[in-house]
Amino acid sequence: MSTILVVSGTGTEIGKTVVTAAVAATARGRGVAVLKPAQTGLGPGEPGDAAEAARLAGSHVTAVELARFPEPLAPATAARRAGLAPVRPYEVAEAAEKLATEHDLVLVEGAGGLLVRFDDEGGTLADAARLLSAPVLLVAPAGLGTLNATALTAEALRNRGLSCRGVVIGSMPAEPDLASRCNIEDLPVVAGAPLLGAVPAGAGSLPGAVFAARAPGWLAPELGGTWATR
Repeated sequence: MSTILVVSGTGTEIGKTVVTAAVAATARGRGVAVLKPAQTGLGPGEPGDAAEAARLAGSHVTAVELARFPEPLAPATAARRAGLAPVRPYEVAEAAEKLATEHDLVLVEGAGGLLVRFDDEGGTLADAARLLSAPVLLVAPAGLGTLNATALTAEALRNRGLSCRGVVIGSMPAEPDLASRCNIEDLPVVAGAPLLGAVPAGAGSLPGAVFAARAPGWLAPELGGTWATR
């Protein structure tokens, strides 16, 4: 049976794409699709997040993008300003379900945080996850301020009846400061879900083959890897 996993975050630019790529790379041997419902901030022909995840993870990954809006804004705002139709949660769910008939694992990577609007009616990634009955993998920063943002996102998930699969740190410094070290213990407490990995800072700049080879070491066994809190 195919698995659909929604990848969200506590904000933007925190490592959702590299975490998505790491999960996809660790699933080598399975057919994987990375679905990016709304790509913002890029023009035609520029590689988007789904394509970047596929580049890092390997040739077993299919990249799919539903819509692209040129300005680096929330999807609803970017679509409105571009005069283009927005992406609706039901369209995200339909696309993910179709991909699940053709792949073993479908990773749906959101834009920004969980409640960023896809359309002017208030549709969000959370709505798509609810339609799919899919768990959400939460990506969080390592440092100071992450506990509050993670707790708020986890609360939003619970209030919507959504399951938090766990938390992955999207960019772990090579030399973590005090807050980052303490957050390894505190993040699963505030999230009410396990810490399932930590991707090192700068991992997205690695060559694809190197990234794919190292990815299992960044993720916990629950995600197919070998990582454990130390």
